[in-house]
Amino acid sequence: MLTYLIRRFLYALPILIGVNLLTFVLFFVVNTPDDMARMQLGAKRVTPEAIEKWKVERGYDKPLLWNAPAPGTDKVTNTIFFEKSLSMFAFEFGQADDGRDILNEIRTRMGPSLAIAIPVFILGLWSAISFALLLVFFRATYLDFAGVVLCVAMMSISSLFYIIGGQWLISKVWHLVPISGLGSGLDATRFLILPVVISVIGGLGGAARWYRTIFLEESNRDYVRTARAKGLSELAVLFRHVLKNAMIPILTGVVVVIPSLFLGSLLIESFFGIPGLGSYTIDAINAQDFAVVRAMVFIGSVLYIVGLWLTDISYTLVDPRIRLS
Repeated sequence: MLTYLIRRFLYALPILIGVNLLTFVLFFVVNTPDDMARMQLGAKRVTPEAIEKWKVERGYDKPLLWNAPAPGTDKVTNTIFFEKSLSMFAFEFGQADDGRDILNEIRTRMGPSLAIAIPVFILGLWSAISFALLLVFFRATYLDFAGVVLCVAMMSISSLFYIIGGQWLISKVWHLVPISGLGSGLDATRFLILPVVISVIGGLGGAARWYRTIFLEESNRDYVRTARAKGLSELAVLFRHVLKNAMIPILTGVVVVIPSLFLGSLLIESFFGIPGLGSYTIDAINAQDFAVVRAMVFIGSVLYIVGLWLTDISYTLVDPRIRLS
């Protein structure tokens, strides 16, 4: 099994390097430092002196890949690629346009993002699997049909509707929880209840329908018919056989959620005024702060690859055949 995990980890390294190179090309080749300066300065006619000053202040005045006039190793190290791209592998992101350290901002904002993302992840997974198992238990009945219709309806409604509707009804009409912001200590719970509930409800339809499809596919397999023929109850068949053997596709779907546990939900944090990484990313995009956006893209790719590796580890725990491959 150790050989399998090492091999999977080595497969992930070229992916991360490729993402880093693609990010560099998008930010510094397709969108050159001169273009960044013009967008940041926000003027139709910007003088070459102003562009050069902006580039010098942010370290974009160096060559992209190769600094021919520089001596020795400075030909490689004194370049935009080395300072702005390769340095990310050491988690050195530099400073944002407002002068604040990006890594320090990430550390500060990670807590609020996790405070929302972890409850949403746990409650969302539990509610979607439970609802899907309920529909499978009553499959081919009016309850199953009504549940599928409800899932499709929930999928068809924009997440903005849940956010704005929840804020209006729960906060403005019923005055049960604050409409936005984030308190300190235990008082923060009051501010997190509504975003968590809305996030769970907003993702329930699509997740439950997907899990229902997985469980129905497993329910028609030979081992399930054998279990029923032996006299096992339908509940025992669902929980002891169907759910257990559906863990691999479930784990595959869970991996895409892992980056959001750290990066936060862009819409939720922005609409509820929560100072997490999601709102930090949105603010950076609006301000055209390329350093922050580049750092968040890189962190997202790292977390996604880590999620893939953790999923491979989970596979070895639920399917013994993978340990021998």
